[in-house]
Amino acid sequence: MERRSENRAWKRPERRDGKPKFEKKESEKRPEGEKRKRIRPLREERRRDRSFEHERKERVTSFQKTSRIKKPKENGLVRLNKYISNSGVCSRREADVLIATGLVSVNGKTITEMGFKVQPTDVVCYDGKRLNNERKVYVLLNKPKGFITTMDDPQERRTVMSLVANACRERIYPVGRLDRNTMGLLLFTNDGEMTKKLTHPSFGARKVYHVELNKPLTKNDMNTLLSGVELEDGTSKFDDIQYVEGTNGRKTVGVELHSGKNRIVRRMFESLGYNVEKLDRVCFAGLTKKDLPRGRYRFLTEKEIAFLKMV
Repeated sequence: MERRSENRAWKRPERRDGKPKFEKKESEKRPEGEKRKRIRPLREERRRDRSFEHERKERVTSFQKTSRIKKPKENGLVRLNKYISNSGVCSRREADVLIATGLVSVNGKTITEMGFKVQPTDVVCYDGKRLNNERKVYVLLNKPKGFITTMDDPQERRTVMSLVANACRERIYPVGRLDRNTMGLLLFTNDGEMTKKLTHPSFGARKVYHVELNKPLTKNDMNTLLSGVELEDGTSKFDDIQYVEGTNGRKTVGVELHSGKNRIVRRMFESLGYNVEKLDRVCFAGLTKKDLPRGRYRFLTEKEIAFLKMV
């Protein structure tokens, strides 16, 4: 086969009938004398479209800015159903039912209007009880030694409140108390119902302490502590007491009780001639100090809060 010379001009391929292989159709041919139309490049068209879109957006934005209407500030007003829901009574939808049935009053006046708004200073009552709109907070602290359990100390001693000062914006209070030299779990909350429930003797919140004594505890004294010892404020006893394995002799024991009397553990051992050298509360109402270092705090989980409400 002969190779085409490099200098040979290229010709349009022809068909067998002698006509060009790529001949244009009659409808595509341009009439004689008519100039070829200039086709705008695609890049230029895209540039024009972008410019138009940018101008359109600027006009829309400027219109929105000029036509925007400022809503008046409500100065802390909140819908009544949200106020009731935040207080922990029920959900917003259920709160609407309570409002419609006339069970909710604001500043002594019964409200049945949907969408009614209240101020933070208003007195909102449901079924005769005043509601607190503040968010419920539950903080668990592993108290170190040397802090007293009080909100404020006139002698300016270190208090447990300084350890949880940055925990939340709400004002929280300790549930029960631990004396200055006692370590361990201490719960803080602004839930008054929960505090009353956990501190009242009838509810019997379970507490477990690790006690380190100045001398080994005998079996007879252990049985006496289980049966009850007489103190100045009545008879007190432990629900359970066991030696702690792996400790120095029988000086360290674990005790369980439900009583909330002041310094009850120390006073019970002192009545039998023992001095408590170290006292650590390791369990309170089912809460433990697992993964909670000394001097640190954490918030309770939803599961733990639900458990406390069922205690």
